[in-house]
Amino acid sequence: MLTLISVIIVLGLLIFFHELGHFTVAKMVGIKVYEFSMGFGPKLLGFRKGETSYNLRLFPLGGFVKMAGMDPNEDEEMAKAEGLEENPYYDSDQGFNKKSVLQRMAVIVAGPIMNFVLATLIFASMAMYIGDPNVPARISKVLPDKPAAQAGLKPGDLITAVNGEKVVRWDQLVQKIEAKGQRQITLTVERAGQLKNIKVTPEVDGYSKRGIIGIQPQKPGVIRAVGLGVTYTGKVVVFLVDIVGKMITQQIPSDGIGGPVRITMEIGKAAKHGILYVAQMTAVLSVNLGLFNLFPIPALDGSRLIFLLWEGLRGRPVDPSKENMIHLVGFGLLLLLMVFITYNDISKIFIK
Repeated sequence: MLTLISVIIVLGLLIFFHELGHFTVAKMVGIKVYEFSMGFGPKLLGFRKGETSYNLRLFPLGGFVKMAGMDPNEDEEMAKAEGLEENPYYDSDQGFNKKSVLQRMAVIVAGPIMNFVLATLIFASMAMYIGDPNVPARISKVLPDKPAAQAGLKPGDLITAVNGEKVVRWDQLVQKIEAKGQRQITLTVERAGQLKNIKVTPEVDGYSKRGIIGIQPQKPGVIRAVGLGVTYTGKVVVFLVDIVGKMITQQIPSDGIGGPVRITMEIGKAAKHGILYVAQMTAVLSVNLGLFNLFPIPALDGSRLIFLLWEGLRGRPVDPSKENMIHLVGFGLLLLLMVFITYNDISKIFIK
């Protein structure tokens, strides 16, 4: 049950923020939005406010914002549903297709950008809760019943060395402690102007498998935390781009790619170890979703941006029917890829 609740919350956040980006910018530039939907398939529940229907659908593996002016056949269906004899939407000022190239690009790119915003907010919140890793290695808080408390470490202690190796920043201290696992270490501590050597044996974190002793650094303010959130999000982007590049060039195997089954399992594991691990995984998955959607793959936001860029360069749009067909084929191929990845994930479970 814990896994199910965690998966629903995590995927719901990712989908909601992504679609909220498309929706908000579409409204800002004056596009008629027919529907804001969480999920695909049959509608479970929903309500209508103004011109937009807000729905929750059966399959929680995505979402969509249905806008006027993207598909003439769809516009005609919506006009009939509203009891109109003619289709007033596809060629109206409220149609997506009637907005400038830059406005349409803004609507498309807003979805992935909101995923990066979500990751930044999560990382910033974690920094405000856990502390700033770039401050001096001075203890701000000692967690009760953890190795640090048992060894006699106190708030205000400045750690200057680990096993005789000098440390200056908190992140350096963390790296050295994590690397030792459950092996005893000697911390050189400055307290009230005097140096002391305190022995402590880290415990291994059940989820990350790294050594921890239960101490926290000084917590940053809101502005500093947001800056840290942006920095962490940027680092995850660089890391993921590097991984994809190495997979394409076959420097590393591609069997590490996981689908819904593996994501569900990893979220479940994180949930057993606390909300911080779920938050961290949500942030990484959000960056992953935003980045993946920017790839120039048919049916994804990146592909639509390519079509809009081409329209801007040549001065006229691609035939909508042809573009929609390309996106439809791309969507079908993505579904096949998802089936293959899911089969691969399930096979690994049974092999283990």
